[in-house]
Amino acid sequence: MPANPPLTAEGDALRRHALGLPEAHEDNPWGHAAIKVRGKVFVFLANQDGGLSFSAKLPESAGPALLLPFTSPTGYGLGKSNWVSARFAAGERVPVDLLQEWIEESYRAIAPKKLAKQGLDSRARAERR
Repeated sequence: MPANPPLTAEGDALRRHALGLPEAHEDNPWGHAAIKVRGKVFVFLANQDGGLSFSAKLPESAGPALLLPFTSPTGYGLGKSNWVSARFAAGERVPVDLLQEWIEESYRAIAPKKLAKQGLDSRARAERR
C-alpha cells in the first residue's frame, strides 16, 4: 500500500493542535489522519489532491458551518450526526483559526466530559500566559 501523502502546512498545524488536547492520539485508516480520544475519532484530516480535507463533529455549530461555501455534510451517514466536512484545493486559503475552534468543539463532543473540561481549562490557562 502506498504511503499517505503528507498534509499541507495548514493541515499539519491543525493536526498538532488536535494532538495537543488531553489523551489525543493519531491513527491512519483509509489514508487519512484520524485524531482520536480514548479510541473515538474527533477529527479527520487528509491531503486531497494537494489540498486539505477536514471533518469534525459539530453539535453546536453544524448549521452555521454548513452555510460556508467550502463545507458539506460528512459522507457515510456521519452528516446526520452533525459531522461537517471542509475541503480546500491546493493553494486555497484555509481558515486555520476557525478549524481549530471546530476541533475543540468536536473534542468536547467526543471526549468524556471530565476529560474535555480538563483539556479546555488547561488550554485557556496556557492562552492567558
